[in-house]
Amino acid sequence: MGKAIEKASTLAISENGLEKGPSKKRVEVLKTYKIYIGGQFPRTESGRYYVAANSKEEQLANVCLSSRKDFRDAVVAARNAYKSWSLKAASNRGQILYRMAEMLESRKAQFVEELIKQDASKAQA
Repeated sequence: MGKAIEKASTLAISENGLEKGPSKKRVEVLKTYKIYIGGQFPRTESGRYYVAANSKEEQLANVCLSSRKDFRDAVVAARNAYKSWSLKAASNRGQILYRMAEMLESRKAQFVEELIKQDASKAQA
């Protein structure tokens, strides 16, 4: 029979079941921006992406790399959307665009923060 080797642990278990010990710094996970085609966020055909960085070489986010097929799918979806969009009444299209503007305005602080990360001044943002 083999010998069992016991290793003394330097970590203790707290009352809630979590390990106590030296604090570990969390790994920062970059946000991945996906493509948007036909009202959905499909995976790219290639599955590839690139890391967007600012002029200080700080990594900001992962951005999907679209293939030619992804591009064709987007063009087909846009053509189909144009057909239904042009059939809507002008007042309805105006309401939709106004709602989109409201949604963008509500996220203004987030957009300013993202632009500042990309080396824009607060005045430019």
